Amino acid sequence: MRIAFVHTGAVVIPPVMALAGRLLPDAVAVNYLDDRIVADLGDEQRAGSIPQRLHDLVHAAKAGGADLVMLTCSSISQYAAPLAADAGIPVYRIDEAMADAAVRIGPRITVLATLATTCTPTAALIRERAALAGTSPQIRSEVIDGAFAAVSSGDRAAHDRVVAAAIERAAGESDVIVLAQASMASAADAANVDVPVLSSLVPGIERLRRLVAG
Repeated sequence: MRIAFVHTGAVVIPPVMALAGRLLPDAVAVNYLDDRIVADLGDEQRAGSIPQRLHDLVHAAKAGGADLVMLTCSSISQYAAPLAADAGIPVYRIDEAMADAAVRIGPRITVLATLATTCTPTAALIRERAALAGTSPQIRSEVIDGAFAAVSSGDRAAHDRVVAAAIERAAGESDVIVLAQASMASAADAANVDVPVLSSLVPGIERLRRLVAG
């Protein structure tokens, strides 16, 4: 079994590889990266190129022998179905399991993100999964000022402090908090809250393991 992971940021590759090595030890994991996609989503001149770029990455993975692909960024989750139909191999979303868990936990869901381009698709995914489950949650979204600039400059500690503070602010009016980007997961341990705080990596790779086993 060869699994291709398509990334929009290099920061998630090490934790994804660690989880894949632990949960999918018999699979060969291959990484494909375009680290300008998230930035280009906000650029009117370049946003139109993203479907073709993802098409090229998925087809490169298929040409390299991948049996399936997983998209590791919530900003591109909406492309999974058309990419799968075009390439003829399964294309999964790493954040789908997280969205399903949020819907099960409770009706007041807060989505936290460090980029506006990730907030909207994450909320849309939660609404999609809620509709399939027959529920209508209240979804509140917030883009955390300063967090992305901090992590981009290499200051992970500052990023985690800012994100943890946002988690603590949101906890009082939420049944569950969803971290829209996998890169935010390190901040969850720094937050002192009583509500669940979900990120995509662990539930996403665990679901992938079950799909592969099935």
